[in-house]
Amino acid sequence: MAEKSESLEYTPTWVVAVVCFIIVLISLAAERGLHRLGKFFLQKNQDALFKALQKLKEELMLLGFISLLLTVSQGAISKICVPENISKVMLPCKLKESATSNHLITGRHLLAGSSGAEHCNRHEGKVPLLSLEALHQLHIFIFVLAVTHVIFCATTMVLGGAKIQQWRHWENSIQKQSKPHHVHILHIQSFVDRAGRRWRKYALISWTVAFFKQFYGSVTKSDYIVLRTGFIKKHCPSNPKFNFHKYILRTLEHDFKKIVGISWYLWLFVVLFLLINIAGWHSYFWLSFLPLVLLLLVGTKLEHIITELAQEVSERSSVVDETTPIKPSDKLFWFDSPTLVLYLIHFILFQNSFEIAFFVWIWCTYGFKSCIMEELGFIIPRLIIGVIVQVLCSYSTLPLYALVTQMGTTYKRGIFGEQTEDSVMLWAGGSSTHNRMVTETLESITVSNRPACNEIQDISSTVELSNPNKPRTTP
Repeated sequence: MAEKSESLEYTPTWVVAVVCFIIVLISLAAERGLHRLGKFFLQKNQDALFKALQKLKEELMLLGFISLLLTVSQGAISKICVPENISKVMLPCKLKESATSNHLITGRHLLAGSSGAEHCNRHEGKVPLLSLEALHQLHIFIFVLAVTHVIFCATTMVLGGAKIQQWRHWENSIQKQSKPHHVHILHIQSFVDRAGRRWRKYALISWTVAFFKQFYGSVTKSDYIVLRTGFIKKHCPSNPKFNFHKYILRTLEHDFKKIVGISWYLWLFVVLFLLINIAGWHSYFWLSFLPLVLLLLVGTKLEHIITELAQEVSERSSVVDETTPIKPSDKLFWFDSPTLVLYLIHFILFQNSFEIAFFVWIWCTYGFKSCIMEELGFIIPRLIIGVIVQVLCSYSTLPLYALVTQMGTTYKRGIFGEQTEDSVMLWAGGSSTHNRMVTETLESITVSNRPACNEIQDISSTVELSNPNKPRTTP
């Protein structure tokens, strides 16, 4: 009778109704909250953030599917039986010899009433592959990991965006000038000084200086003005008053929707991390250094790119003046790919989220003194490293990424303002065929070497040719 009283058949209807009502109410509140947030982004013309929110909904849908899959298949998984000796291999916590038998007996008692445990007990020397309790805890961990990753990405973007907002007054001061495309000789000279004296041209010295430069004054006003001028002269020479600051913020919003998700290869890393969590290896302690090392490498590389541009200017011209331009190029980046930096930042944020999520999950599930939590000497450094990575990525690496990756050969879709895209889409007449043509043309700018200002005319021509009966309007 005790087993029957635990089933839904012998549960009071008022309990079932109350629990169901609360779960549905919370779910509807979350859904409506996300819907209102999406409407707010659209009202504020934050199309990139709206798309990031849509990406977040996709991740929530994936989590829901994982949750459903675990729930539906837990009975079948718990009935998979394996030999006892295999269940003792690669454990997160060491089993004392005297406690091994007690552990197995306790495990069977915990699974009392479980059909999977009863099924395996019929076969001598067999135990369930994964208990219902372990499946439930794994279920919770996946949810905690996804939520932590979203929170960390959003926090990084907000703090990094706040840092970039401080550059607004630099842009405003340039816009007020009569010749915004001319750079004052003092800014040029200050930028070239990055190359330093002759001894700084040695690779070891220049990389060392770049390493320490990321910790203080990673981007100066001279850096911003010179890089801005180089970008405009290459990609939009016909519009010297191009608002470079707004463009950086738009591209950052576009990139946010890419890093807020958990890609398939990141899920593979989760499986790998769970696999190597073996007692005595202290694997999570050593893994906590991975995002820090990668972050320092990325920050150093971005700073060194600015130094390389400065050295190139000083070596190319014996007399440095306002007409001496910098030359953006993909060759400045690892594997000639500025996009690789975004993937590295994505992985760094995810790995840092994994460390913190795993710590919180273990603490809430097993307690602070759990064997999986390890000793205090391993816990404190992991938490300190997590904080350092979050702060450094927000206030130094992300702003550096937003500025320096514009020095590639190509430019990003963010160069077209949201109003321009909306006007072109409206011009297309709402037809799915025309909108798809416009979208493909917009995406093609990532491989175009032509000035961006000319691309807008090409997009307009594409739409006009595809719909000649529609009167032409100016975007």
